[in-house]
Amino acid sequence: MVTAVITSDVLARITAIGPYFAVATGPRPGACGFRPLADLYADPVALEECVRAVAGRLGTDQLRVAASTLHLGTASRLWSIALACATLTGRVPDLGPERLWWRMPASGPLDLWLPDPREVDQEPHPALHHTVIVQNLTPWADAVRRASRVSPLTLRGNAASALLGAHRVLLSRAPDSLFPAVPLVRALLDRPPLAGAGTHPATPAEPLVFQRRSCCLYYRVPGAGICGDCVLNTKEKTS
Repeated sequence: MVTAVITSDVLARITAIGPYFAVATGPRPGACGFRPLADLYADPVALEECVRAVAGRLGTDQLRVAASTLHLGTASRLWSIALACATLTGRVPDLGPERLWWRMPASGPLDLWLPDPREVDQEPHPALHHTVIVQNLTPWADAVRRASRVSPLTLRGNAASALLGAHRVLLSRAPDSLFPAVPLVRALLDRPPLAGAGTHPATPAEPLVFQRRSCCLYYRVPGAGICGDCVLNTKEKTS
């Protein structure tokens, strides 16, 4: 089968799936505010500003909770875009943090802009691991941990939970994808650093059922509950 290349039109189709899949391409959208994602990983002042903005939105003074929420949301953005491309085209976009730009919106997850889309020259599984985990989630976790002391176990669980969330949305909103998402997700969950972040049955169910071994701390937000895949969710663990 001849696979499609990742173009602005493909990314526009992916953007239509939902807000976590949205990525602008081409000329800079809007007048200002975008910076390379690498800056967010390297600039503690920029990261602190983002964490405090999220804390304000959540109505909490617990910066660890806000930092974990920001980390999880950003991981969801990266997984959603990359996994959607993989399942719709058989190719994975290069989301290197020097090439992918971000800005903090008034609400919702980070705005992302990829000026010049290109692909990772690997098969989907290693390409997803490289561009999401190696290029982004590893330095992103390091930055969040330095800024807020969120535990590595929590951050690893966030990365796995974000991947599972992206795959559930894809199965629901893009069920006619050319390439199945579940085998890719299962392979990523079974490979370090996500291996051991949670449990999932060995049967090839669609969508995958996942129980993480950590908590993202969101339950500490006023009025919030416990996530379905949380280690604290005893109903999920016993069902």
